[in-house]
Amino acid sequence: MARILVQDAAFDLAAETASLSAGRIDVGAVASFLGICRGDDGLTALVLEHYPGMTERAIGRIADEAERRWPLTGCTVIHRTGRILPGEPIVLVLTASAHRAAALEACAFLIDWLKTKAPFWKREEFAGGSHRWVEAKGEDDLAASRWTGAA
Repeated sequence: MARILVQDAAFDLAAETASLSAGRIDVGAVASFLGICRGDDGLTALVLEHYPGMTERAIGRIADEAERRWPLTGCTVIHRTGRILPGEPIVLVLTASAHRAAALEACAFLIDWLKTKAPFWKREEFAGGSHRWVEAKGEDDLAASRWTGAA
């Protein structure tokens, strides 16, 4: 069963990784993805909004799909919401398996599908007070499409 957290607070990458594999002798690999807020083009903050409950269920369904496709021994997805400053972490995906290929593939799958199927609304704030809503990107859809029918 995957551990899914949607929260305003920052998280500790090392602590989360250690928690996923602590005391486990069936874990041979842990793969990770850490998304960090960029500060390029004058961006001063990224604001993420969501509907509590709905977002966790959607991420849970994505994690369930990863667990069906790959022999995972553990999975953690933490996604932040609220106002995130450049340099701060946004999302963490950890996958554990007996072997590296399953852990790496499942991690890539999770982040690709999180980008396209998890219900978050993102607003970028810029120096001078302007802002804009972030629209879906075609390259994210293309990346996620590689997993259609994959096992």
